[in-house]
Amino acid sequence: MPDSRHAQLNSVQQQRRDCAIRTLAASRVADLAALTPAACIVMIESLRSALDDSLRMIGELSDPIP
Repeated sequence: MPDSRHAQLNSVQQQRRDCAIRTLAASRVADLAALTPAACIVMIESLRSALDDSLRMIGELSDPIP
């Protein structure tokens, strides 16, 4: 039974969360020493985007539109 104290994610929010999880997982397994500078920038931008979207989603869940 779901915990009623927590907001339930709709399907789009679940996809957004799953994308952020995959982005973080990919960054954890990457061999940072072997990445080119361009690949490091791409990874940083991917993480930055995932963080931004996650924070936006938290905002949506904490202050839902009526």
